[in-house]
This record gives sequence, structure tokens and C-alpha cells, in this order.
Amino acid sequence: MDLPREAVHAIVAQALREDIGQGDLTTLAVIPADTPAVAHVVMREAGVLAGLPLLQAVFEQVDPALTIHLHVQDGDQVSAGTAVAQITGPARGLLTGERVALNLIQRMSGIATTTARYVAAVEGLPVRILDTRKTTPGLRLLEKYAVRMGGGVNHRFGLYDAVMLKDNHLALLAARGIDLATAVQQARAAVGPLVKIEVEVETPEQADMAASAGADVILLDNMSPAMLRTAIERVRGRALLEASGGITLATIRAVAETGVNYISVGALTHSAGALDIALDVITPGS
Repeated sequence: MDLPREAVHAIVAQALREDIGQGDLTTLAVIPADTPAVAHVVMREAGVLAGLPLLQAVFEQVDPALTIHLHVQDGDQVSAGTAVAQITGPARGLLTGERVALNLIQRMSGIATTTARYVAAVEGLPVRILDTRKTTPGLRLLEKYAVRMGGGVNHRFGLYDAVMLKDNHLALLAARGIDLATAVQQARAAVGPLVKIEVEVETPEQADMAASAGADVILLDNMSPAMLRTAIERVRGRALLEASGGITLATIRAVAETGVNYISVGALTHSAGALDIALDVITPGS
């Protein structure tokens, strides 16, 4: 799924207002309006690139006279030292848009690169790597797009597109005498047959109950590989199973080998570092 153009425009416009305010004082003070420039966007470290539509949108909004030529595509694995884009045109616009463009593409490429590492760690196994809602407020669309560029799969985009009965929901319901099975049945009656219902559980026994109640997906929270295998045996294919909770690059292979269908990793978005990408100005004719 591509990034919606109108959403990209709105996010970039907000980011530029935040950074530019009433104007780029430094550039306006020292760079003549008729100064031309050429710049390369260069990978300082290897990784999976994501965010080129944002790069384009930034410079298009700052100055439509700027021309952006892309050398690679989002989702490409790019080596250090590679120029991924060239920007040509008025120097003022290029300098004014530099920081916002880099902030966005560095963040998104960091997420894509982190995701690709998790995907590579389970290569050859029939499991899919999911993201979570642990995203930067206002940037979820971009961050989940970056996960896809790294080979991951998007979980819920928000509270509006699936039912997920988590521990706090179940605790509040239990305090009113409503058990897990009844909660699933109530949710199904409320949303109908087309909306997926997922239930978070902490034991194989609870997983069995959720499957019997008709849950579509069961999230197995913070279970050891041995507990995951037991849960898989108890559910016996009646629901899809998702492992989650503190899973790292060091542990994900063992989790995947249990046979779960999905592994969700909040670290794809909440802990991914920015990839080192730079914008290098080249004087015309050099």
C-alpha cells in the first residue's frame, strides 16, 4: 500500500511550519536568492531505505523550482556511500528543507532497517513479523509504511479496525463477573462476523478458552518457547497465534521455531534508531 499523497502533504506541511516558522533566518541572511546548487542525498551507513516520497514532498513544498532525481526505490537495501537522490535548483530552498527531509527519511529508514533484521532472523520459517501501535503520535502512517518497506506486516492501524481484548479490558470485565469467553461473545455480537477479534492471554489454558469462545487471533503474551508450544497444542489450529512481549533479535528465532503464526515486535517502531543519511551540497560544475 502506497502512502496517500494528501496525508504526506499534510505531515510535511506541519513539519515545515514547525521548523521554518517565519523564515530561515540564516539562509535568507547569507545566501543570495539567485544562488543555484546541486546536492546529493548520501547513505552514511548501509540499510533499507524508506521515505523517498517524504523527501520529494519536502523540497516540492519548500520550492517547486527544485528538481529531485531518485536513484533507488523505497525498500531497497543500500550500501554505505551510495547517493540515493540528487536535488538541483535554488540553494535557498535546498538548505531550508534539508533538516526536515533528513529527519523524516532517517527515521523511516531506521525503522525499515530494524524490521529487515528481524525478518532476516526468521528466514525460512512460516511466520510473519508484525508491528504494533507503539508509534510516534502523528507519524503512525509513516512508521507503519516503513515497517512494510523492511518486509514486516502491519497489525492494527488503530483502535478502529479490529477488536483486541487486552489484559486491562479483561481485568475490568472480570471485576464485574464477566469471564473471557463471555467477553469474546459480547464483542462478536457487537461488531459482527467480518471484524477480527483478538484476545491477549498469559497461559496456554487461557488460549484454549479464547479459541473455544471463537477468537480469530490469540496473542500469547510473554510466554517461554515451552509455553508457546503447549498453547499451540491446546489451540489445535482453531485460531491464529501471535507471540509478543520482550522479543529481541537474540530470541526471535527460538520463538518462531515454536510454530506461531505471527510475532509482534514493538521495538520495530519504538526503539529503532535513525539511519545515518546526509545531504551534501556540491557547487555547480564541480
